[in-house]
Amino acid sequence: MAGPAQRFEDLLMWRKAHQFVLAVYALTASFPKHETYGLVSQMRRAAVSIPANIAEGFKKRGRADKARFLNTAEGSIQESRYYLILARDLGYGETQNLGADLEEISRSVYTYGRAILSSVS
Repeated sequence: MAGPAQRFEDLLMWRKAHQFVLAVYALTASFPKHETYGLVSQMRRAAVSIPANIAEGFKKRGRADKARFLNTAEGSIQESRYYLILARDLGYGETQNLGADLEEISRSVYTYGRAILSSVS
């Protein structure tokens, strides 16, 4: 892509985060029924929060506002990381690939946030 992103959908980190959400939905669809309002709900909410906060922060005008939304996304990444560990340890599915995807998203969000904070207005 040439030039700066015009829409949040242009950001590779958003696209990867969106794919992560789709994968979390697929994984949690096979969880036990008794987890519907527990772990399934929590995992999906945390996963959705990642691309949602990237999107919301994208059009914020100030660097601090943009960085705040990216920081919220980073918090949701850590929450999602824990839920993947828990799901694995409960025997609900293999989460290693999702964990690797989440690590890549985490690095991208961190790098993007640092670039925003260090940019000249």
